[in-house]
Amino acid sequence: MRVLVAEDEPRVADAVARGLRRHGAAVDIASDGAEALSKARLHHYEVVVLDRDLPKLHGDEVCRAVNAELPETKVLMLTAAGSVDDVVGGLALGADDYLSKPFRFAELVARVQALARRVGTARPAVLRHGDLALDPAARRATRGDRHLGLSRKELGVLERLMIAGGTVVSAEQLLETVWDENTDPLTNTVRMTVMTLRRKLGEPAVLHTVPGAGYRL
Repeated sequence: MRVLVAEDEPRVADAVARGLRRHGAAVDIASDGAEALSKARLHHYEVVVLDRDLPKLHGDEVCRAVNAELPETKVLMLTAAGSVDDVVGGLALGADDYLSKPFRFAELVARVQALARRVGTARPAVLRHGDLALDPAARRATRGDRHLGLSRKELGVLERLMIAGGTVVSAEQLLETVWDENTDPLTNTVRMTVMTLRRKLGEPAVLHTVPGAGYRL
Protein backbone atom coordinates (compact mmCIF):
# COMPACT_ATOMS: atom_id res chain seq x y z
CA MET A 1 0.00 0.00 0.00
CA ARG A 2 1.39 3.39 -0.99
CA VAL A 3 0.07 6.46 0.81
CA LEU A 4 0.59 10.20 0.39
CA VAL A 5 0.36 12.28 3.57
CA ALA A 6 -0.43 15.91 2.70
CA GLU A 7 0.08 17.90 5.91
CA ASP A 8 1.78 21.26 6.45
CA GLU A 9 2.62 20.65 10.11
CA PRO A 10 5.93 18.71 10.01
CA ARG A 11 5.47 17.13 13.42
CA VAL A 12 2.05 15.74 12.51
CA ALA A 13 3.14 14.65 9.04
CA ASP A 14 6.19 12.81 10.37
CA ALA A 15 4.19 11.10 13.13
CA VAL A 16 1.50 9.92 10.70
CA ALA A 17 4.10 8.73 8.18
CA ARG A 18 6.09 6.82 10.82
CA GLY A 19 2.99 5.16 12.14
CA LEU A 20 1.72 4.10 8.72
CA ARG A 21 5.16 2.73 7.83
CA ARG A 22 5.06 0.60 10.98
CA HIS A 23 1.89 -0.92 9.54
CA GLY A 24 3.60 -1.74 6.25
CA ALA A 25 2.71 1.26 4.09
CA ALA A 26 5.10 3.06 1.77
CA VAL A 27 4.58 6.73 2.62
CA ASP A 28 5.48 9.99 0.88
CA ILE A 29 4.92 13.43 2.43
CA ALA A 30 3.78 16.69 0.86
CA SER A 31 3.91 19.91 2.89
CA ASP A 32 1.51 21.97 0.79
CA GLY A 33 -1.38 21.48 -1.61
CA ALA A 34 0.55 22.19 -4.80
CA GLU A 35 3.19 19.59 -3.90
CA ALA A 36 0.48 17.09 -2.93
CA LEU A 37 -1.29 17.38 -6.27
CA SER A 38 1.97 17.18 -8.19
CA LYS A 39 2.98 13.98 -6.38
CA ALA A 40 -0.49 12.46 -6.75
CA ARG A 41 -0.28 12.99 -10.50
CA LEU A 42 3.23 11.51 -10.66
CA HIS A 43 2.84 8.40 -8.48
CA HIS A 44 0.11 5.85 -7.98
CA TYR A 45 -1.22 6.24 -4.44
CA GLU A 46 -3.95 4.05 -3.11
CA VAL A 47 -4.81 6.59 -0.40
CA VAL A 48 -4.12 10.30 0.11
CA VAL A 49 -4.36 11.46 3.73
CA LEU A 50 -5.24 15.07 3.05
CA ASP A 51 -5.22 17.94 5.52
CA ARG A 52 -7.98 20.31 4.45
CA ASP A 53 -6.26 23.57 5.36
CA LEU A 54 -3.10 23.42 3.22
CA PRO A 55 -1.01 26.37 1.99
CA LYS A 56 -0.40 27.23 -1.69
CA LEU A 57 -3.33 25.11 -2.85
CA HIS A 58 -6.23 24.47 -0.49
CA GLY A 59 -7.01 20.89 0.40
CA ASP A 60 -10.49 21.29 -1.10
CA GLU A 61 -8.94 22.03 -4.49
CA VAL A 62 -6.56 19.09 -4.17
CA CYS A 63 -9.50 16.84 -3.34
CA ARG A 64 -11.51 18.05 -6.33
CA ALA A 65 -8.58 17.49 -8.68
CA VAL A 66 -7.76 14.03 -7.35
CA ASN A 67 -11.41 13.02 -7.52
CA ALA A 68 -11.69 14.22 -11.13
CA GLU A 69 -8.33 13.04 -12.47
CA LEU A 70 -7.46 10.03 -10.31
CA PRO A 71 -10.69 8.20 -9.47
CA GLU A 72 -8.81 5.09 -8.29
CA THR A 73 -7.09 7.10 -5.53
CA LYS A 74 -9.03 7.30 -2.27
CA VAL A 75 -8.97 10.47 -0.16
CA LEU A 76 -9.12 10.56 3.63
CA MET A 77 -9.63 14.19 4.57
CA LEU A 78 -8.31 15.53 7.88
CA THR A 79 -9.55 18.74 9.46
CA ALA A 80 -9.60 20.57 12.76
CA ALA A 81 -13.28 21.33 12.13
CA GLY A 82 -15.57 18.41 12.86
CA SER A 83 -19.13 19.68 12.58
CA VAL A 84 -21.72 17.79 10.53
CA ASP A 85 -21.62 20.56 7.91
CA ASP A 86 -17.83 20.19 7.62
CA VAL A 87 -18.11 16.43 7.15
CA VAL A 88 -20.87 16.79 4.56
CA GLY A 89 -18.88 19.49 2.77
CA GLY A 90 -15.74 17.36 2.64
CA LEU A 91 -17.59 14.34 1.32
CA ALA A 92 -19.35 16.50 -1.27
CA LEU A 93 -15.94 17.54 -2.61
CA GLY A 94 -15.19 13.90 -3.38
CA ALA A 95 -13.43 12.75 -0.21
CA ASP A 96 -14.00 9.06 0.51
CA ASP A 97 -13.71 9.44 4.27
CA TYR A 98 -13.34 12.20 6.84
CA LEU A 99 -11.53 12.37 10.18
CA SER A 100 -11.46 15.26 12.62
CA LYS A 101 -8.38 16.38 14.54
CA PRO A 102 -7.31 15.37 17.09
CA PHE A 103 -7.73 11.75 16.07
CA ARG A 104 -6.74 8.39 17.49
CA PHE A 105 -3.97 6.94 15.40
CA ALA A 106 -5.44 3.42 15.48
CA GLU A 107 -8.59 4.81 13.88
CA LEU A 108 -6.59 6.59 11.17
CA VAL A 109 -4.76 3.36 10.30
CA ALA A 110 -7.99 1.37 10.21
CA ARG A 111 -9.64 3.91 7.91
CA VAL A 112 -6.62 4.03 5.57
CA GLN A 113 -6.54 0.25 5.36
CA ALA A 114 -10.28 0.09 4.70
CA LEU A 115 -9.98 2.64 1.89
CA ALA A 116 -7.05 0.75 0.35
CA ARG A 117 -9.17 -2.41 0.18
CA ARG A 118 -11.69 -0.49 -1.92
CA VAL A 119 -9.17 0.47 -4.61
CA GLY A 120 -10.06 -1.29 -7.87
CA THR A 121 -12.15 -4.40 -7.29
CA ALA A 122 -13.19 -4.68 -3.65
CA ARG A 123 -11.13 -7.38 -1.98
CA PRO A 124 -11.56 -9.42 1.20
CA ALA A 125 -9.84 -8.57 4.45
CA VAL A 126 -7.78 -11.78 4.21
CA LEU A 127 -6.20 -12.59 0.83
CA ARG A 128 -5.80 -16.24 -0.19
CA HIS A 129 -3.88 -18.06 -2.92
CA GLY A 130 -3.79 -21.83 -2.57
CA ASP A 131 -2.45 -22.56 0.90
CA LEU A 132 -1.17 -18.98 1.27
CA ALA A 133 -3.11 -16.54 3.44
CA LEU A 134 -2.31 -12.88 4.08
CA ASP A 135 -4.03 -10.53 6.50
CA PRO A 136 -2.71 -7.06 5.48
CA ALA A 137 -4.21 -5.32 8.51
CA ALA A 138 -2.60 -7.74 10.97
CA ARG A 139 0.61 -7.87 8.85
CA ARG A 140 0.53 -11.67 9.08
CA ALA A 141 1.14 -14.24 6.35
CA THR A 142 0.85 -18.01 6.64
CA ARG A 143 1.35 -20.99 4.37
CA GLY A 144 -0.73 -23.87 5.59
CA ASP A 145 -0.30 -23.78 9.36
CA ARG A 146 3.15 -22.14 9.18
CA HIS A 147 3.66 -18.48 10.08
CA LEU A 148 6.05 -16.98 7.50
CA GLY A 149 7.60 -14.17 9.56
CA LEU A 150 7.85 -11.74 6.64
CA SER A 151 9.39 -8.26 6.75
CA ARG A 152 7.28 -5.22 5.91
CA LYS A 153 8.53 -5.06 2.32
CA GLU A 154 8.14 -8.81 1.83
CA LEU A 155 4.55 -8.51 3.05
CA GLY A 156 4.00 -5.62 0.64
CA VAL A 157 5.35 -7.56 -2.33
CA LEU A 158 3.30 -10.64 -1.42
CA GLU A 159 0.17 -8.50 -1.09
CA ARG A 160 0.70 -6.99 -4.57
CA LEU A 161 1.19 -10.45 -6.09
CA MET A 162 -1.84 -11.90 -4.33
CA ILE A 163 -4.04 -9.01 -5.45
CA ALA A 164 -2.83 -9.63 -9.02
CA GLY A 165 -4.32 -13.12 -8.81
CA GLY A 166 -1.71 -14.94 -10.86
CA THR A 167 -1.07 -12.26 -13.47
CA VAL A 168 2.44 -10.89 -13.93
CA VAL A 169 3.53 -7.90 -11.85
CA SER A 170 6.62 -6.07 -13.11
CA ALA A 171 9.50 -4.98 -10.91
CA GLU A 172 8.61 -1.38 -11.80
CA GLN A 173 5.04 -1.87 -10.56
CA LEU A 174 6.31 -3.37 -7.30
CA LEU A 175 8.74 -0.49 -6.84
CA GLU A 176 5.94 2.03 -7.45
CA THR A 177 3.46 0.50 -5.00
CA VAL A 178 5.59 -1.01 -2.21
CA TRP A 179 8.46 1.50 -1.91
CA ASP A 180 8.37 5.27 -1.42
CA GLU A 181 9.88 8.05 -3.52
CA ASN A 182 13.20 7.96 -1.65
CA THR A 183 14.10 4.54 -3.07
CA ASP A 184 16.69 4.56 -5.86
CA PRO A 185 14.94 2.97 -8.89
CA LEU A 186 18.28 1.69 -10.17
CA THR A 187 18.95 -0.51 -7.13
CA ASN A 188 18.23 -4.23 -7.04
CA THR A 189 16.06 -3.88 -3.95
CA VAL A 190 13.01 -5.49 -5.61
CA ARG A 191 15.00 -8.51 -6.81
CA MET A 192 16.58 -9.02 -3.40
CA THR A 193 13.22 -8.74 -1.62
CA VAL A 194 11.64 -11.22 -4.01
CA MET A 195 14.56 -13.60 -3.48
CA THR A 196 14.16 -13.60 0.32
CA LEU A 197 10.37 -13.81 0.02
CA ARG A 198 10.64 -16.84 -2.27
CA ARG A 199 12.92 -18.55 0.24
CA LYS A 200 10.54 -17.89 3.14
CA LEU A 201 7.53 -19.14 1.16
CA GLY A 202 9.26 -22.51 0.90
CA GLU A 203 8.51 -25.55 -1.23
CA PRO A 204 6.82 -26.32 -3.48
CA ALA A 205 7.69 -23.03 -5.18
CA VAL A 206 4.74 -20.68 -5.53
CA LEU A 207 6.47 -17.40 -6.54
CA HIS A 208 7.77 -17.50 -10.10
CA THR A 209 9.95 -15.16 -12.15
CA VAL A 210 8.72 -14.45 -15.67
CA PRO A 211 11.90 -13.52 -17.60
CA GLY A 212 11.76 -10.01 -19.02
CA ALA A 213 8.33 -9.36 -17.50
CA GLY A 214 8.25 -9.65 -13.72
CA TYR A 215 6.84 -12.00 -11.11
CA ARG A 216 3.65 -13.92 -10.46
CA LEU A 217 2.10 -16.42 -8.08
